[in-house]
Amino acid sequence: MQLGVFTPVFQDMSLDAMLMELRRYPAIQMLEIGTGGWPGSSHLDLEGLLADAGARRSYLLKIRDAGLGISALSCHGNPVHPREEMARRDDAVFRKTVRLAEMLEVPVVVTFSGCPGGCAEDRTPNWVVASWPPEYAEALEWQWEQRLIPYWKDAAAFAGECGVKVALEAHPGFSVYNTETLLRLRSEAGKAVGINLDPSHLWWQGMDVPTVIAALGDAIFHVHAKDVAMQPAMRDRNGVLDTKNYREMEKRSWVFRSVGWGHDELEWKRIVSALRMAGYDSVLSIEHEDALASIGEGLSSAVAMLSRVVLKEPPVKAWWA
Repeated sequence: MQLGVFTPVFQDMSLDAMLMELRRYPAIQMLEIGTGGWPGSSHLDLEGLLADAGARRSYLLKIRDAGLGISALSCHGNPVHPREEMARRDDAVFRKTVRLAEMLEVPVVVTFSGCPGGCAEDRTPNWVVASWPPEYAEALEWQWEQRLIPYWKDAAAFAGECGVKVALEAHPGFSVYNTETLLRLRSEAGKAVGINLDPSHLWWQGMDVPTVIAALGDAIFHVHAKDVAMQPAMRDRNGVLDTKNYREMEKRSWVFRSVGWGHDELEWKRIVSALRMAGYDSVLSIEHEDALASIGEGLSSAVAMLSRVVLKEPPVKAWWA
């Protein structure tokens, strides 16, 4: 298992400056690079690389000369947005990202499932989290049958033809946000669809991450390493569904933290062990969204803990195996 980093944390740096900065973190071996959507594309020219084989060779050589590889391309967006122009934009970025992943021999594209409106006339995404009153259940079924399943059947077939896996990040606010919704969409769209497992989004919903990993098995295509800290006083008062701005940290029920600042080393060992048992032995991509720590503090903390958790050598085969 290798350590990686999700590069939007260095969005203010050029590619060259970022590669120079990463020399400070020799344990990081892989990059997850944004191509558009919410991650942006600070370190990659999507159109330019698609059009120019020489540019692609030079790009890969620069990354390889820095001792790094690419674990995934990421284009988090909403390709089923109820506003057609936004859906078309995000779908176009997704398909271009899949094509570039094929060309660069990157195995995974990370994105969101998206969230439609509640009916054909909606202009705003509608994340349905209750089955009653009955119009909520009707809206949810409409979303899945008329928008999500048709779109992802087609998108997954396209990705499969390109030899690329689609890792949907289970994220509240989008239609795929937990184990059940991911597996439902995978059962409809096919095995080219799996998950980008981000423990931080699962913990605050009350899930046990190793249990989730066991249920998902070979549907785990990529993993984010990001933590979350619950704030019991606010959680006990207001519950976990929290719409307050992330800047209002002291008022929130939970806040994103660097690895190790929300859950201890034993919990991360449980996660890594569960991933190995599920057959995942790829990359833990560190994502920094900790407003209480600088980039250097957050990455250093994550790298230090994960370096202790992740085995540097394959496990020795036991005598009874």
